[in-house]
Amino acid sequence: MTTMRIDDGTLRVRLTTFEKIAGLIGNVDVPLTSIRKVEAHQDGLSAVRGIRAPGLGLPRVRNIGSWRGPGRNDLVSVRRGQPALRIELEGHKRTALVLGADDAEQWAHKLRTAASC
Repeated sequence: MTTMRIDDGTLRVRLTTFEKIAGLIGNVDVPLTSIRKVEAHQDGLSAVRGIRAPGLGLPRVRNIGSWRGPGRNDLVSVRRGQPALRIELEGHKRTALVLGADDAEQWAHKLRTAASC
């Protein structure tokens, strides 16, 4: 399961070995100043936008990897039945992070407060 922590003005996202291999993605560090919007979603799969390229996509079950669209490059790791955070970014190589988190509402509040958005 993806883990997150806020450290020295940075959101640090750490992925499991499985997520890294299945999604062809790596850990991400995001300055809090790059966070523009944070949303909590009850169904993480509904927060995913775009087309998988590359990564793992099991319809209605699990999405891990990069999801792209016009002007978008989102890092995604969500599964069915788990809430998720959608973190919109600016000035970062990713345009959004979509991460499964059982405590998504708490994380959304924490990130909004820390990033002042």
